[in-house]
Amino acid sequence: MSITLQAIQFQNLRSDLPKFRAGDTVKVNYKIVEGDKERIQPFQGVVIQVRGAGVSTMFTVRKLSGNVAVERIFPMHSPRIASLEVVREGLVRRARIFYMRELTGKATRIKDRSTKDDRSKAKVKAKAKAKA
Repeated sequence: MSITLQAIQFQNLRSDLPKFRAGDTVKVNYKIVEGDKERIQPFQGVVIQVRGAGVSTMFTVRKLSGNVAVERIFPMHSPRIASLEVVREGLVRRARIFYMRELTGKATRIKDRSTKDDRSKAKVKAKAKAKA
């Protein structure tokens, strides 16, 4: 890849977006252009995959709207993303959770990653008290 192409791609990388991964619930505020008007439309759902590298990184968000599942692919470094907020960190064991497409109802729930961290910290404290 030429040096000028790398420089242009590096200029377009965004550093204001938070880190997230598959299983996290995110809220993406996306700029929609309708004619000469521009508005911001929120899209909140579960990230089912993050793919690509550099300026071509994309992530797929899945949400339920009425009883219909809607998936949308967003370019990570797009200027149309007004803001991105991680609402909840999910605990999953895969990088691509396409199995969520077949699940319905309570089966679609994802455990919270922070509760696992709290449990492991509690175990360490309990062991420390037992030794003392």
